[in-house]
Amino acid sequence: MSELGADPLYLDRYVGRFAPSPTGPLHAGSMIAALASYLDAKRNGGLWLVRIDDIDPPREIPGASEGILGTLKAHGLHPDAIEYQSHHSDRFTRAIEQLKHEGNAFYCGCSRNSLGAGGVCVSTCQRQGHSKTLNTSLRVIVPAGAQIEFDDVIQGKQTFELGKQHANFIVRRKDGLFAYQLAAACDDGQGITHVIRGCDLLESTPRQLFLQNLLGLSSPQYGHLPLVYGPDGHKLSKQAGAHGVNNATPCANLRTAAEHLGIPKAPNSTAEPTQLIDWYIEHWDRNRVPR
Repeated sequence: MSELGADPLYLDRYVGRFAPSPTGPLHAGSMIAALASYLDAKRNGGLWLVRIDDIDPPREIPGASEGILGTLKAHGLHPDAIEYQSHHSDRFTRAIEQLKHEGNAFYCGCSRNSLGAGGVCVSTCQRQGHSKTLNTSLRVIVPAGAQIEFDDVIQGKQTFELGKQHANFIVRRKDGLFAYQLAAACDDGQGITHVIRGCDLLESTPRQLFLQNLLGLSSPQYGHLPLVYGPDGHKLSKQAGAHGVNNATPCANLRTAAEHLGIPKAPNSTAEPTQLIDWYIEHWDRNRVPR
């Protein structure tokens, strides 16, 4: 049993999480995801964890983790526990070894240029039998006919032809770092019961469900939120230079996020973040979230 699942505090309880990467401050889109995951957990009498997904050091910005936690606190979003994904390397290594031992992974020496636009290594490297001593990544084997279905608690039934859309995706990169799909699948498969996050990660979900099934892990229920777009029509993201939310205006930020989530407008008398959060918990309803 997992570390999380072995803790009596978590048994038979709703356990949600918010998992930001420390690559910059929380922007408006991230705040919406944080608020929604928090409200869903607390509305269901559950626990809300914050997991800092810090497994990609080249992309991290010094001080970003502390900044993210400070922003959550300023907005009245207090986690029941805080974890750092970088502390789970042993967990990810065991998963990699299991995939190899059971014949579900192979080393790939292809470059992005050699793979072309599809980015899929289907059989050549499997036949050649590369080793990890070469300049190789590790890919999980996805059968050509693999199909993943799940009921998204916000977007409804989802069906993905995984063998066509994301065949043989990478689980460990050439630089030796663990791939996001593997790390998220392993961590969320350790007792997390619900994952509420943005629709930009909707196509990650079937890959993570596939890995959880291969590794014998539990799978959360997933719900994906509508994205936030900037004035230029592009999704807000750190990569696109989205500005961080202003910690000096937490109530205004919360009201904006709540409106995006379809939550009824709170009375003007709720002038403190904690008061707003309590009001939003009472009025949170997944069915009101725009699809």
